[in-house]
Amino acid sequence: MSKDKNAEGEPLRDDESLLPFDEHFEEVVAEGGKRVRRRGVYFLPNLLTTGALFAGFYAIISAMNGQFVSAAVAIFVAMILDGLDGRVARLTNTSSAFGEQYDSLSDMVSFGLAPALVMFSWALSSLGKIGWAAAFIYSACAALRLARFNTQIGVVDKRFFVGLASPPAAAMLASMVWLGHSHEPDIFLAAAAALITVLAGLLMASNIRYSSFKDLDFRGRVPFVVMLLVVLVFVVVSINPPLVLLAMSLTYGLSGPLLWAWRRRHAWRSAVFQPSADGSMGDESGDDDQGADAPIVAEPEQDSPVVPKKRGGRRPLKPTKEE
Repeated sequence: MSKDKNAEGEPLRDDESLLPFDEHFEEVVAEGGKRVRRRGVYFLPNLLTTGALFAGFYAIISAMNGQFVSAAVAIFVAMILDGLDGRVARLTNTSSAFGEQYDSLSDMVSFGLAPALVMFSWALSSLGKIGWAAAFIYSACAALRLARFNTQIGVVDKRFFVGLASPPAAAMLASMVWLGHSHEPDIFLAAAAALITVLAGLLMASNIRYSSFKDLDFRGRVPFVVMLLVVLVFVVVSINPPLVLLAMSLTYGLSGPLLWAWRRRHAWRSAVFQPSADGSMGDESGDDDQGADAPIVAEPEQDSPVVPKKRGGRRPLKPTKEE
């Protein structure tokens, strides 16, 4: 008897598995367009996702024991594994709905809970309720961002993230803990940590667009200078890993709001200086009250019949010339 069939020769149903946690069946669309049920899960991408989940859990345990360097490094290891599982799934054509959901739950632990708890154990605990409130804001915003991402799969442009992705946000917190692990956080450092924690959380829940770098082709040829730049990046990071990683994560995290403000600035200027229907320009100050008063002042000058008066005064002179 086949392993996939019961005693009657029919395919096994979910409730007919030999073990209570034996198999997983997933309905997919085959190449011919027909919907079929596939048995089992893909091993390699889910193995990498499990590794990322373990790294995030290990970061929490390390922070509880006061080993903040190990906790920060574990979060960065989770970032590497999280980036690899999606790439491997796409390169090997092993993407699945199960893998997407499993990856999202792993991200919640590794980049939603672990950074907040590591930061709380290091600095935020000295702030009392403000500290755990800042950590909760970060975790809640990470959950909201992941839930929104799951609902927008296949809808939004893959070249951009809507809101700061959870791995870069986790890198901001982990690199800060790694950089200051040897210092006892005072009230000012704890306040700065709380501010960065809340800022990272709000950026995740925002609608600001960030480049996802998913349009990069890692299978194609690149110029030789690209490999030289990669070597230089590794050298720079190795000089002072926590400082360089903190600078890189902050640069990426702040690039979204800065570009958003720059685009809004040009949109605002174009709206202000764009001619209206009557041909007038918008008020440069942007004040609604002043803009409303400006047409009242200019209206009598436009309606004053200056030209008709001049023409009316010249008409009686024409008969006198003819006479």
